[in-house]
Amino acid sequence: MCRGPAANPPWAPRPLHKKPSGRRPGGQPGHVGHGRTLLPAEQVDEVVRHEPSHCQNCQQRFSASSPREVVERHQVSELPARAAKLTEHQAIACECLGCGRVTQGRIPEELRHSVLGERLSATVSFLSAFVHGSRRAVEEVMAEVLGAPIALGTVSAREREMSQALALPYRQAQGVVREAQAKNVDETGWKRAGRYLWVAATGELAVFHVDPCRNRDAMEVLLGQPVQGTICTDRFGVYEKVPLEQRGICWAHLKRDFQACVERAGPSEAIGQEGLKLCSSVMRLWYKFRQGQIGRELLQRRAKRLKRWAHRLLKRGVELKQKGTSGFCQGVLDLEAALWRFCEVEGIEPTNNHAERMLRPAVMWRKQSQGSHSLGGCRFVERMLTAVQSLHLQGRSVMAFLSEAVRALRYGLPPPSLVG
Repeated sequence: MCRGPAANPPWAPRPLHKKPSGRRPGGQPGHVGHGRTLLPAEQVDEVVRHEPSHCQNCQQRFSASSPREVVERHQVSELPARAAKLTEHQAIACECLGCGRVTQGRIPEELRHSVLGERLSATVSFLSAFVHGSRRAVEEVMAEVLGAPIALGTVSAREREMSQALALPYRQAQGVVREAQAKNVDETGWKRAGRYLWVAATGELAVFHVDPCRNRDAMEVLLGQPVQGTICTDRFGVYEKVPLEQRGICWAHLKRDFQACVERAGPSEAIGQEGLKLCSSVMRLWYKFRQGQIGRELLQRRAKRLKRWAHRLLKRGVELKQKGTSGFCQGVLDLEAALWRFCEVEGIEPTNNHAERMLRPAVMWRKQSQGSHSLGGCRFVERMLTAVQSLHLQGRSVMAFLSEAVRALRYGLPPPSLVG
């Protein structure tokens, strides 16, 4: 059996490779380009006009009254030599000419919180979390690219500040996701100290939680107790604690297991081949529904034939009495009703791809950082991931939100909300 390089020992058989398609990498001939959209002229910092001096036909010079129009626009972005604006605050002492007393001005206390303003502080946290650089790399980017040299310890200090600034928005988002009637849930390792990163995602929010465990208690910290609404997951045993009528099962995982049956050969191969055809039929039906070609009522009617097909196939797999295949088929039969939850519940899909997409940036972060060393680091991770991924889902500016959150913390203002 060959499931992929991450799961196989070095001596495992190599996976089957697809035949070359003959196409070159990159954009194909005839594809629609996706260039940068030009900003309105009133939003640019400088306009440089390139005008002809004379007529190319009769050579007469153009006057100020000659009719003109813009026929082409091209915009170039550039970083100034020092992108960060440096402001020095000076406390001035003044001597009264009447009585001679000296009165000293004061620098506002809120300015003493940091040597970085709100937006630059947010930039440090964003670079630390999502550009996958070490703290020393962030320090170098700040100095070399933005022209704002900082101490190495400043990076950690700004992470702590950002974590505190996002505490309330995080709790608000978690409360909304817990009450959502449909959500995707998944988990992955977080390396250091054997921790795990959990995610629960709706269409507009993704809430993350770092926990030492991968058990029921960890799931309930994220989702609450009792779990509300319907969750789409893989077949990991922890989710069996959730009532079956509240569960949807990922067909993408089923497809991988049917592929394993094919690679197991023998009697299992036919089960696997038919299972792959079943998965393709399920996804074709779903795509028709998602694209608006059929409604939910027709989706449910057409799924009845697929349900009967799946039941017969899984029964045959159980009757094989073959190690691996029979156990897999029986396990899926035990969850049979959850396979078709996507037909019934709005917001539940036949795959858990949404949760896996939300975890992707976290996996890249984990590979670079090796996970979190401290409890404070774990809180920073889960709050930053929650904020950034939720803002991406909503199409909102990440930097604007993070800057506003830092400003609210420093000035005692209500923080921005991730909840629309």
